[in-house]
Amino acid sequence: MENSYLTVGKNGDAVIEVKRSRFIGALRAVSSSGEAEAFLASERKIYHDAKHHCSAYIIRGRDGAPDTVHSSDDGEPSGTAGKPMLEVIDGAGLKDVVIVVTRYFGGTLLGTGGLVRAYTDAAKAALADAGIAKMSLMQEFSVTFDYTHTGSIDHFIGHHDISRLDAVYTDKVEYRLAVSEALYENTVKELMDITSSSLTVDKGLSSYVMVSPQTG
Repeated sequence: MENSYLTVGKNGDAVIEVKRSRFIGALRAVSSSGEAEAFLASERKIYHDAKHHCSAYIIRGRDGAPDTVHSSDDGEPSGTAGKPMLEVIDGAGLKDVVIVVTRYFGGTLLGTGGLVRAYTDAAKAALADAGIAKMSLMQEFSVTFDYTHTGSIDHFIGHHDISRLDAVYTDKVEYRLAVSEALYENTVKELMDITSSSLTVDKGLSSYVMVSPQTG
């Protein structure tokens, strides 16, 4: 299992116009080819009167399996739409993403070179809107402690590579945290030291957590 990968920071949307043809780009995070195809179907439904809904997606291979890579020109000349869009997301190193570009024909033929540029530019514009995020494999865990330790624990979290995913305040404080698997044991030890071992720890699952969004 890879320790980290890049994906989109948020939904990315863009519209460009070339010689009265309108290209509507939509970039989304997905976790499977089924989700990617479902998003493509939803874009077809929204823009049902458009002739072309070109797409590309890259889905991470799980458990040692290869990545799933797919592109479609959807009736445009071969290699003028899906492949250029795929090159945009692959060139950015993205995985678990799908890009759909819908085209409304404006009456003027763009030629193969013009189509490649237009689909590339629409994909790049959607990517610029989405931004790039780094997802890292983290160990999730919950800690429960008395309110008197809140300040020192907050200070510790703020000065270490620890993500606070949630906080619940009742008679005690409960934080849901995530840290890289390599740092988990030492992080728990230091938190125990801070609270004189009065901290309760509940180890959770390992999962991918967004650690560095760079939104457009």
